Amino acid sequence: MKLTHLLAVVAMLATAPLCNAQLATSPPIPVSNTHPVPSIQDTETAAQKDARMAWWREARFGMFIHWGLYSIPAGTWGGKQIPGIGEWIMNNASIPVADYKGFATQFNPTGFSAHDIVALAKSAGMKYIVITSKHHDGFAMFDSKANPFNIVDATPFHRDPLKELAEEARKQGLKLGFYYSQDQDWTAPGASAIFHQGHDPVTHHWDKAQDGDFDTYLHTKAIPQLKELLTNYGDFPAVIWFDTPTANMTPARAAEIVALLNQHPNLIWNNRLGGGYKGDTDTPEQYIPPQGFPGRDWEACMTMNDTWGFKSYDMNFKSTETLLHNLIDISSKGGNYLLNIGPDSHGRVPQPEVERLQAMGTWLKINGEAIYGTQPTLFGPEAGAFSATEKDKNGKPKFIPAWDWRSTTRPDKVYLEIFTWPTAAFHLDKMPRKVTKAYLLADSAHKPLKLTQSGDSLDIQLPATPLDPIATVVVLETSK
Repeated sequence: MKLTHLLAVVAMLATAPLCNAQLATSPPIPVSNTHPVPSIQDTETAAQKDARMAWWREARFGMFIHWGLYSIPAGTWGGKQIPGIGEWIMNNASIPVADYKGFATQFNPTGFSAHDIVALAKSAGMKYIVITSKHHDGFAMFDSKANPFNIVDATPFHRDPLKELAEEARKQGLKLGFYYSQDQDWTAPGASAIFHQGHDPVTHHWDKAQDGDFDTYLHTKAIPQLKELLTNYGDFPAVIWFDTPTANMTPARAAEIVALLNQHPNLIWNNRLGGGYKGDTDTPEQYIPPQGFPGRDWEACMTMNDTWGFKSYDMNFKSTETLLHNLIDISSKGGNYLLNIGPDSHGRVPQPEVERLQAMGTWLKINGEAIYGTQPTLFGPEAGAFSATEKDKNGKPKFIPAWDWRSTTRPDKVYLEIFTWPTAAFHLDKMPRKVTKAYLLADSAHKPLKLTQSGDSLDIQLPATPLDPIATVVVLETSK
């Protein structure tokens, strides 16, 4: 994954933000008013969209999986640790195509267990999984008849992990989606390659084996493989997750892909196809937008450490507290949290990632009511404020987050997720609904808390100590 130097790239690409070019913010995505082929988003009614998006909006929490050949070098090439994220090592180190393809003969992830990964996602409280079916390195993590550079034909493993994950996801009741790099492909002649290590990003090939015709790549590899992904796994994928469109993904070329997507009317796909198509979901990467994206479905994709694909020496893991606060913050703004794991070359999930996901699941088993299927906050200032003096990298006022509490809602309830436990009563200056009862969600007896209402303000008398040190949830039952 990646969104780097995007502001410099966007002038060249003129389409969408990059997930896999390491960037903190993403600019608005230009969307044409007319498309060569209308997408389902152009033609469906609001009610039809609500029905199509219902499971995704309910989910709030999903697992991203970045896994491929890049897990073999694991961040090191030529005896040197390569800067940047793990799955970009071929690009960042300018590894020749033949050398990179040679990793396939070493790829035998016998430690991979679809059951265990789906069970891990489920135990974490995640409701769906999105896995890299083909990243920018061009290696297909599935059985592809369209191109032999795939895990079944080119490796000693000879198994299709996507098929196994699909079977387990059905058994365990999770949705499954596929990430597919539709534009960049560093091992397919003619496909795009963005070079960004220490330079302004430009379309760049570092090996003559990458030269060729983009339309040939599109018609002989990308579209045929997308057809395979959309037809070979039964009722999955539920999501197609595109990435890093360049100027090569013109409206006409993107329209060919859209014509294929339209054959699957329940499919959800994101805003990174290119060609002016906005898709269903905005995809802020490695950051949480200050106020979400009102009126749009959105999904913040984020790593647990500093990489998406496995790097053996990246131990900079976020704390469980940070990850849970992110989930709550995102939910309070109406978004989903797509949190990444990066299995190693044996197919094993790093233990620090397992531990954090299991801890998040423990919290959600008790407090999930305040997350799943909820609506955004009725308040807003609790998330923070824009600085009157500090500027961000774009010269705009910098958002300074506050981390005392957040809020999510239902038609008859307001949830207060409290991070910093108050020494006195919890005070709300303006409560827009009438509160009939308050209690702690983790208190199975739902013992009422004392309320003091004065005009629009509300004070809630809390116990001396929180029930959970990371986030204790207060439930306010409300009436209009």
